Amino acid sequence: CLRSPARNQEQKFSETSVQLTEAAPQTVGSGFTAPGNIYSAILSRNDAVKDARRLKDFQELRDKYVFKKVLFEDPLFPAQDSSLFFSEKFPLKLEWKRPSDICSNPQFILGGANRTDICQGDLGDCWLLAAIACLTLNDIVLKRVVPHDQSFTENYAGIFHFQFWRYGEWVDVVVDDRLPTYKNQLVFTRSGQKNEFWSALLEKAYAKLHGSYEALKGGNSLEAMEDFTGGLTEFYEITEAPKELYNIMRKALKRGSLMSCAIDVRILNELDAVLDKNQLNLINISDASLSSSAQVLVPTAQRTKTASGLVTGHAYSITGVEQVGLSCNRAFSQTVYYTSFNAHKWKPEPLIILLIFLQTRMCFEEFKKNFTKLEICNLTPDTLEDDQMLKWNVTIHEGRWVKGCSAGGCRNFPDTYWTNPQFRLVLPEADAKEKTCTVVVALMQKGRRKERSLGATLHNIGFAIYEMKGNQQQLPKDFFLYNASTARCKSYVNMREVTERFCLKPGEYVIIPSTFDPHKESEFLLRPFEEEETEEEKQFRAIFQQIAGDDMQINANELRTVLNRVIAKHKELKTEGFSLESCRSMIALMDTDGTGHLNLQEFKHLWNKIKKWKLVFTRYDTDKSSTISSFEMRNALTEAGFQLNNQLYDIICMRYANENMELDFDSYISCLVRLEGMFRAFRAFDRDGDGIIKLNVFEVSSIIFFLNSFIEY
Repeated sequence: CLRSPARNQEQKFSETSVQLTEAAPQTVGSGFTAPGNIYSAILSRNDAVKDARRLKDFQELRDKYVFKKVLFEDPLFPAQDSSLFFSEKFPLKLEWKRPSDICSNPQFILGGANRTDICQGDLGDCWLLAAIACLTLNDIVLKRVVPHDQSFTENYAGIFHFQFWRYGEWVDVVVDDRLPTYKNQLVFTRSGQKNEFWSALLEKAYAKLHGSYEALKGGNSLEAMEDFTGGLTEFYEITEAPKELYNIMRKALKRGSLMSCAIDVRILNELDAVLDKNQLNLINISDASLSSSAQVLVPTAQRTKTASGLVTGHAYSITGVEQVGLSCNRAFSQTVYYTSFNAHKWKPEPLIILLIFLQTRMCFEEFKKNFTKLEICNLTPDTLEDDQMLKWNVTIHEGRWVKGCSAGGCRNFPDTYWTNPQFRLVLPEADAKEKTCTVVVALMQKGRRKERSLGATLHNIGFAIYEMKGNQQQLPKDFFLYNASTARCKSYVNMREVTERFCLKPGEYVIIPSTFDPHKESEFLLRPFEEEETEEEKQFRAIFQQIAGDDMQINANELRTVLNRVIAKHKELKTEGFSLESCRSMIALMDTDGTGHLNLQEFKHLWNKIKKWKLVFTRYDTDKSSTISSFEMRNALTEAGFQLNNQLYDIICMRYANENMELDFDSYISCLVRLEGMFRAFRAFDRDGDGIIKLNVFEVSSIIFFLNSFIEY
């Protein structure tokens, strides 16, 4: 009998529009690229470098200008109108000034960085400032984003730097200290103390990262909170939030999470597309709001305040959640937005402490009635619904939706859905007490804020997870017609990142990220988080520490020792272990800082790759001989994610197969390591994503030198 197509069994996807706070059109620009050589550019498409290298680059640049006795002027973010706005000119004539020209005795941080240092100026970026206010509550994270060893006296050269998490890597953003002013007053973010400038310079660095100040107009605090931490985001519509929301918020702050809230603007259907610009408050952009779907400015006359004085379309940072018991008299002595409490009805309730340039206390129930959305950025993937703290592994996949090729839209479009990128997820271990594995999946669309000057908006994005059955490669159209998803996001949302948590049984899965509608183009980042610290991993860590020593770094010889000790525990593999040449190739692939060594994190990433490739190998090793034939190797490579032409298959067989046309485990892993290295090198130079690279003489010599690490002549 014929099975009914799954499209008739599975509920269709829905899409949800999320409003931005203080929104306006935004821009693209040349964000800062951390200094680095071609070698590091090949290894990381984000051009990120490790902390020591990053600090060294900034200090060298600063010391150069200190020695020359010249103040730094940033050529990548000049003191010009192009760094301010792209869609229109600012209505006032602004003057760029250094802090020493604005006041006497300027200070970078005065009396410690705190929330009173964040006062909003004439830019609709309260979503960013709410995130900065949250940042001041976590000193460790704050000092990562805002290095404190900077000043206007010692080694001063008009240059400062800040660090942001950018699509899987930390990047260093260098700026000069020229700031836009009007009548000797800062126009945008300023401190409550006139001679303190860390918050204004942080805002400038974030503007440079996105191309201009106008690029910061309108957004969700989650975006900035994630850029400050590299954490995982959670988004709640208050009306649909779980019953345990209070406990979730309490645990979030206890664990160092950043948290904000907002009230959506309800834009009237009668709003006409023709707006009189005289009705728009162009100076006080904080009074403007944007519908993320309509992309129109709201006239000042249409903005609203609640009865308690809260402003719709604005972001508020949450700085505390506490349980207090209050007497009737004490209740009315509190500074409360809401004045409608009746003394005889007052009961001890949780209080939410909210901050947006002032501190206010609010009853939790009133908070739920008056705010529409809650945003949390967790520093770990641990759930906020219990007290268990786990260890996690994360795999970072970069991809692209290309119109007519790999932008297939959601499951509602079965003719094109199967063309979306597909990513394998292997769950070999279960939770200690349960028969399931906890997985957190985060999907982020990249670069949309920078591309708003070109008309880009946030796509509605989401994903589905399908269980794999049998030996399948790229899943075809029929698979999705006859198989329902095992798990999926709740809806497709127009946010930068969508995150969901699932409990799945051990096995093999494929994750399909997509936009809601087909033919929507964008780059994306997919991050599946899996629980770690199995018994094998604990043994693995102990072996690594024993061999690496105090510096926790291993070279090729030490890598060979570690791998061979671990692989020896897999009795099903009849192998003599990895060769030194294979380990050198692995170092070249995974060494992201160019030291010629691997640290523990780099080694973990390598081991996760080897484990997944091992599963493919054992599946094709049908006779349990610990070898696969050259014919089976073709299918194994395809399943491992490499699409090769016949000529390359022939070269691989000649290079890696023995006289019986078989490959052992070491040869198989060596081949995959070198293939991944070459594909990564190509993608680093394929800046347009069209499958064609153009190299100058220097780049050709650099890439040949790099590939020599992988190819034996």
